[in-house]
Amino acid sequence: MTGELPEIELEDQGAKGRYVLRGPDGAEAEMTFTRVGEKKIIIDHTGVPDAFRGQGAGLRLVARAVEDARAAGKTIIPLCPFAAAQFRRHKEWADVLSQ
Repeated sequence: MTGELPEIELEDQGAKGRYVLRGPDGAEAEMTFTRVGEKKIIIDHTGVPDAFRGQGAGLRLVARAVEDARAAGKTIIPLCPFAAAQFRRHKEWADVLSQ
């Protein structure tokens, strides 16, 4: 898959959910999360198939979660190793990092 990435979709299933990018070939890049109470979410997993590699898909998914958490006054626990690495790289996200 090359070119511009599709829009990120949010699938909200109550206590759990995911952000997903769907490619025209059916490939899906996803970042799953779990809600912890009213003010925290845990990023559980980020999965980026080969069709999306090298296009910044994983970073876009985590950045969207950061934007949404910030807008909702929530904090994030990045259990997923990829998400945790992105939080270390992006110090500007410290306001939504759960302590």
